[in-house]
Amino acid sequence: IFIGQIPGEGALALAGAGVCGPVVTMVGSVAFLVGVGGAPLLSIKRGEGDDDAARGILANCFLMLCVFSVALPAAILPFREPMLRLFGASDATYSYAEAYFTLYLLGTPFALLASGLNQFIVCQGFAADGMKSVALGAVLNIVLDPVFIFGLGMGTGGAGTATALSQSISFCILLSMFLRGKTVSQFRLSAVTREARDFGRILLGGAPSFGRQGLNSIGGMLLNLAARGYGDAAVAGMSIVSRIFMFIISVAIGVGQGLQPVASFNYGARKYRRVRQAAIFTIEAAFCMLVVLVGLCWVNGDALIRLFRDDPAVTAVALPAFHYQCLAMLLHPIIVVANMTFQSVGASGRATFLACCRQGVFFIPLILILPRTHGLFGVEICQPIADVLTFLVSLPFLIAFLQQLGRMDDAEQSKTAS
Repeated sequence: IFIGQIPGEGALALAGAGVCGPVVTMVGSVAFLVGVGGAPLLSIKRGEGDDDAARGILANCFLMLCVFSVALPAAILPFREPMLRLFGASDATYSYAEAYFTLYLLGTPFALLASGLNQFIVCQGFAADGMKSVALGAVLNIVLDPVFIFGLGMGTGGAGTATALSQSISFCILLSMFLRGKTVSQFRLSAVTREARDFGRILLGGAPSFGRQGLNSIGGMLLNLAARGYGDAAVAGMSIVSRIFMFIISVAIGVGQGLQPVASFNYGARKYRRVRQAAIFTIEAAFCMLVVLVGLCWVNGDALIRLFRDDPAVTAVALPAFHYQCLAMLLHPIIVVANMTFQSVGASGRATFLACCRQGVFFIPLILILPRTHGLFGVEICQPIADVLTFLVSLPFLIAFLQQLGRMDDAEQSKTAS
């Protein structure tokens, strides 16, 4: 929103920042690879009563996050220009994209560590503390944005700086919880297992989230490239829609991540019916939240888009795409819960497949085909169609597994009774 208000440059600056979105998503996918890969394993071990194994998982994940947080920006910085060009930056928008991305990337170590460690705070039952660290970072980001963008005249670079600083604060809060012994599983470097198999299990468990985020990045790149054929206003418009629905989807994903520690712990404790009940409750809760959010967004769609950029050319592209996506958004509780449930119980194969459906199996072919056959309308409808197809694939997977959980619980009860 602040970037869109830069005097005389808002549309180009917004398009430039939008180009960075897929790259930022790609960087963030590494944090989810480790954090979401390790957190369910830790919860399962706690459910089994194996606290030593839980501490080993935490130590291994922290070590991996530290390595990735240094290696990733070091590998990307020298190639940021061809990367941003590949992701849709034009000659007019490149300078804005480069300013934002360079300063954001310098804060990547804090972003990766904060995102990764937050998973381990939540999975140990400290969801409120995890939320406080994220909320404080977000509020700080909002406060610092106008200071750096307008007060110091840094433009899009100021937005990147504000994000990097706010992430560092979130990381410090989370790290202090582990160092002060406020968590159930405490961090100890001596607990690192040094076993390749243990690291492999973490990466395998995080593959669904990594695939989902990585394909989001590729899908975002292809969306920018498809929209660029209709001008920078089209790139800005589709970027606005993506940002708004990133927030809405985050609600569904957040509720789904709340399911994960409950499902993992009870699965490890062989209380399978509780896993089933938790999954059904999560679907209901996420659906109710999304109905309210989507309803409010539908009624105020034009005002929301103009809040980012009051430009008729941008709104003309963004508003139809916004309405199409609203309709598909109500399918996300099933999509998210199916993916999160399988990931929580260690069924990484099914979780990875479902995670890759939305942005990989369906969206990428659609964004390559529909803009060629239906023009700008094809760009606007690709994501909603991909969501519908992903729902149709996810639903039978989830129903079959919930039925299986009921049978497993009955078998466990019979075993206990005998």
